[in-house]
Amino acid sequence: MGATRKFLANIRIQFNISQNKYTFEIPDLDIRHSETMIEPYVWERIRADVEKTSGGWGLVQLGYLPPDDTRPKGQRNGFLNLLEYKNFCPYTVNVDAYRKARELFTIEEWMDVLLGAIDYNPDGYSDWVQKHTMLSRLLPFIEPRINLVELAPKGTGKSYLFGTVGKYGWLVSGGTLSRAKMFYDAAKKQNGLVATNEFVALDEIQSIQFPDPSEMQGALKAYMEQGFATFGDVRVTGSAGVILLGNIPAEDMNEQTDMFRTLPEVFHESALLDRFHGFIKGRNIPRMSENLKINNWALNTEYFSEIMHLMRTPAECLLYRSVVEELIEFPAGADTRDTEAVMRICTAYLKLLFPNAISPDKINPKEFVFYCLRPAIEMRTVIRQQLQIIDPKEYGKKNMATYQIKQKYLNAGLA
Repeated sequence: MGATRKFLANIRIQFNISQNKYTFEIPDLDIRHSETMIEPYVWERIRADVEKTSGGWGLVQLGYLPPDDTRPKGQRNGFLNLLEYKNFCPYTVNVDAYRKARELFTIEEWMDVLLGAIDYNPDGYSDWVQKHTMLSRLLPFIEPRINLVELAPKGTGKSYLFGTVGKYGWLVSGGTLSRAKMFYDAAKKQNGLVATNEFVALDEIQSIQFPDPSEMQGALKAYMEQGFATFGDVRVTGSAGVILLGNIPAEDMNEQTDMFRTLPEVFHESALLDRFHGFIKGRNIPRMSENLKINNWALNTEYFSEIMHLMRTPAECLLYRSVVEELIEFPAGADTRDTEAVMRICTAYLKLLFPNAISPDKINPKEFVFYCLRPAIEMRTVIRQQLQIIDPKEYGKKNMATYQIKQKYLNAGLA
């Protein structure tokens, strides 16, 4: 092994169950999990630093392990190996402390804190609707497998938020996107973007080319519905939400017309569009200007990103989802996809806006309806309206059911 150098990099570390080994990736250098490994003695040395954040920015040193037939099957090829890792994080991320801190703020104050955490000045927004819509972009950061569409005028900061703040996600801007890149590359035996990221945002969606639209369409439908897709004898599982980001003139933002007509052919099928949980009304977000740049104290963006990352764990998801399911009632005949969309979006809003609400009695039902339930219903309703326009035969008579707070919570005097 030749000389090595230490350098600062954004590294992501995970455990490969099938091969019983730890691997890492450095996206900025196009180093993937399939090309790497962490030897047990190294893992024991760096474990304390890694477990704080599952990686992140740190001082790393890499080496190379040549092919070796004596290693276990699946690990005999040559690999880049991690020799050193020192976390660059200057703080301890504590979700319980974060939850407790939320109790010191009103909902209006908390929304301002969150805007500052993503580098925006809350005083630059004219009303709570603009603030709330902007924060809706964070839903895929904090809740697994939320699939959203946002069509907005140019210059509203879509690329910045998903490409810079979302360090655990992936932003695709224009160009060509193949099924292999998105899901699984059979030639390289390498998982794609949905399996290695927390969200995949397709920016400038109108300009992205798909080599085989029908192939991509089928894979997206399977993955967005179930969280996995099968290619031959390989099952690719992920927690990434799929986000479509497109530019559209403000005057064309009309839910009563076909707003999706400019999307690529892949997304012209109603069965695929039905798998998107909600629509973000980008017209409510003001164009970026100097008065929207943060110029005062703010919650550290890196810290906030780690908090959202930790709140995606299965235990956190079950905790908040149980609160949402306890609060909401709906008819037995409600459409299953509508219900799942409303529940999933509500859960994400609850984590984002009311992280201290780990039981139904920790939140005022009126605030839950106003900031979580009603926006979730509105986001899903736009998808439902678009489906009725695109495929009136199948969806023309399907309207949203009534979702509301259970009466017992209103009667208990909590509202």
